[in-house]
Amino acid sequence: MSITCFIEYRLDPFKLDLFAQYAQNWGEIIPACGGELLGYFLPHEGCNDKAFGLISFNSLANYETYRARLKQDSAAKQNFAFAQQQQFILQEQRTFLTVMPATFNQAAKVSL
Repeated sequence: MSITCFIEYRLDPFKLDLFAQYAQNWGEIIPACGGELLGYFLPHEGCNDKAFGLISFNSLANYETYRARLKQDSAAKQNFAFAQQQQFILQEQRTFLTVMPATFNQAAKVSL
């Protein structure tokens, strides 16, 4: 069964550009360490201090293997250090989800 790690970030809204760099860095690191990166999502309208990251894995065991790889990966260590030094992440929460297959990635049937 596939699981998705849904990461919710509360950010310093004056440092969104730093978070964007942090997220972009994960774009190479996460797949290299075994995660399927679905994407990072930054504020656009409305709330200006929330961002989200979604990463999928074949199982919770695969997630644990991925986490172990991250701890050893030099680029991951550098990205974590960057976040700590710049202090743009104020809070981070993880939730593990499973997708309802009939609802996933449904394209619009009418052009807007």
